[in-house]
This record gives sequence, structure tokens and C-alpha cells, in this order.
Amino acid sequence: MEITRLSPDDEAGCTEAVALLTVAAKLDCPEWLLPTPRSYAAHLKYGWDGDPGQAYLARDDDGVTVGLLGLHTPTYDNTHLAWLEVQVHPDHRGRGIGSELVAYGERLARELGRTSVGTDNWDLPKANAFSLRHGFEQKAIEVNRRQDIAGLDWSVVQRLYDEAVQASTAYELLRVIGPVPEELLGGMVALTESINDAPKDDLDIEDDVFTPERLRAYEAAQIAHDRTVYRVIARERSTGELAGHSVVAVEQERPHIAEQHDTAVDRKHRGHRLGALVKCDMLLWLREQETAVTQLDTWNAESNAHMIAINEQLNYHIVARAIAYQKPL
Repeated sequence: MEITRLSPDDEAGCTEAVALLTVAAKLDCPEWLLPTPRSYAAHLKYGWDGDPGQAYLARDDDGVTVGLLGLHTPTYDNTHLAWLEVQVHPDHRGRGIGSELVAYGERLARELGRTSVGTDNWDLPKANAFSLRHGFEQKAIEVNRRQDIAGLDWSVVQRLYDEAVQASTAYELLRVIGPVPEELLGGMVALTESINDAPKDDLDIEDDVFTPERLRAYEAAQIAHDRTVYRVIARERSTGELAGHSVVAVEQERPHIAEQHDTAVDRKHRGHRLGALVKCDMLLWLREQETAVTQLDTWNAESNAHMIAINEQLNYHIVARAIAYQKPL
């Protein structure tokens, strides 16, 4: 088997990678929101926020693509960590390909000075057994939920919004499309750090470190992915402090698809229904602004009961559970 690094400029290789992901998803998680070849290439080039990972294609002796390895070694923070994603074509499983890709990824991680490695897989018996067999320990459970916008009861959204408005009279809402204005940048960096309060469960990970440069890199990466970023920001009227926000990105390549990138409330401002306020206002705004959107995907730690409770009132259903694993190198 030959393992070669995949360049984001390799259109044929990115198409091969997505084809493998697609056939694997049909077996493992049919509802998984897959990338397109174009968005996969953008992810390899720009990452989520200007900190891209690497991808490697595995081909057998006949040149057939049989596996895919993703490797992310963060540079903004968590510089002790490497994260592996391993996919094997269903027709070629059980032949040691996955094990070879894990070993290859761990070797690269060691060469880069990483001391801990993580991976995740769908919550399936064989996938869980594979991770455990390679010495990983279960550390967290993440749940992918999807909101059916087309089937949403807008009277429920309006009711939740109205209730949240009554509980948050000390705050006003700002709506921003694309990059945040310069005068809001410092406040947005501080507010984005609130995501660190989300449950980490047993994962050995440090808090994310945010800077103005990282926030601008995120915005640039989303533009490169051909996504439109919408932000609803709650601001305290008396102080001007940014207190909470919701961030959604809408694909332009597939305009019926939206993804929830963040919802967070600064701990000083909790208890005023700001989470429900910004999420509901976002939905009402998208109904006006992005009429083609029919689905909105989000991920939460299974232990994040508060956010899950809000989502369940808003017509989300579970797509799949993923188990996160980690081990020292």
C-alpha cells in the first residue's frame, strides 16, 4: 500500500477523497453532512480558521484508493495534541489498512513533537472496538443534530423569542453579515472565548486561545469555503459589552445547507435567556435572508444539557453520535 499526502490543489485527489467518504458514509452514517470536492480542498488549504490539517490517500498496488487519513496538529493552542481521522473503503476493511493508517499518523505526530493523540468515530460496535484495540480510551461523546427548517413550527420559534425578549430587556441585538466591524473585534474575541465553558468531559485539551488575528483568519477561511457567515450578537445596553452570540454559516455551493458554528453566552451575562434569544433571532433572520435553507446542523457534547434543551424545542433531531478517544504518545 502507498500512502501519499494530498494537496488541496489536486482536484482529482480531492474528488477521490470525497468519493471514499461518501461510500463509507452510506454504510456508517447515511445522514452525515459530507463535503464536496471543492469544500474539501478549501478545508485542506484554509482549515476552519487558517490552521489547516493534512490529508493522506492510501492506494493499493493497483492504484485503487482504499483509505484516507486526516491529521490535524493545532498551532494556535493545544500544541501537545494531534488528531487523527481514519476512513477505510468498506470493500477493503478487515485487511489491516486502518491499523496501518493509524500507525502512519502516530509516526507523523511524534515527528512533530506531539505527546497526545486523539481520534473519533461513529458510535458503532466495530468502530469502537477498532479504537480501543489501538490503545485509545473513550473521553467524550459528541452528538450531531439537524434542524428541519422546512418543517419548523414558526409559532414555537416566535414564542421562545418573545419569552427571551421579556427576560433580556437590558440587552439589544446586533445582526452582522460577514466580517465583524473593527469596533466590535475586541469584544468579539472575548465573547468567542466563552466557548471554552462548553463541556470537555475527560479530554486532555487546553482552552482555545483567541486573538483578533485568529478571528479574522476564521472569517477569511469561511469566505474561501464560499460560505456566508451570519452573526446575531447580544449587547448590554448600559455598558456596551458583548454578552452572547450565535454564528451560522450558509453554503453558497449548496444553499439549502447551513451549519451552526457557535452559540455562547458570557458567564457574567447568563440567566437572561440570551442563548434562546440569539438562536431564535437567527432563525427569524435566516427565514428572511436565506429562503433556500432547509437544514441546519449543529454539534454538542452529549453532556451539554442546557444547549441541548434549547435545541430540542427547536425541532432538532439526532443524526448520529460520535465517540472521541485519546491516548498519550
